[in-house]
Amino acid sequence: MEVEERKIEEEFEIPLEGDEGELELRRHHDVGRRLLEARVADVDPTPALTIAEDATIAETVEGMRALGVDAVIVVARDDDREVVGIFTERDRLLRVGGEELGMRIGAVMTPAPETLCPRHSLAFALNRMTTGRYCHVPIVDDAGAPVAMLSVRELLNFIVECIPEEILNLPPEPDLAQPYRIDSE
Repeated sequence: MEVEERKIEEEFEIPLEGDEGELELRRHHDVGRRLLEARVADVDPTPALTIAEDATIAETVEGMRALGVDAVIVVARDDDREVVGIFTERDRLLRVGGEELGMRIGAVMTPAPETLCPRHSLAFALNRMTTGRYCHVPIVDDAGAPVAMLSVRELLNFIVECIPEEILNLPPEPDLAQPYRIDSE
């Protein structure tokens, strides 16, 4: 019987447990390489919405709402090419009360934000955003003037575009569905 089993294993090359080798990924396996090769400019980040540091919180929030953005780049009152801060929805939730909408944005912004350039790799941008726990990073040109705002959403969209079959075709989760129950009354 043992001789017969060995012949079957040799004939069909059945791997033993632990001899399977490395897992082969599908055709979009190299997301990391794409993140290293692609640049911030390649994801076409949202054009920068800038606001002067002496604008009110109410003006800033209204501008954010009108344009449907989650963050604005705060620039110096006398030089709209100098980034002095960033103001996000999170800043509004954590630092602004309802009665403070007349305050200047400079008082509640996050000062001196980290910035990136359009030529930086997406891997570098993702690293900076992850380690700094940022959801938005201002993008500046070589002179330091604001040109765009990179969001986590744009990075996630890029990753989904790299592996669309794996992400967009996930099977439904049957455990998440509410069971249909008939009451016996």
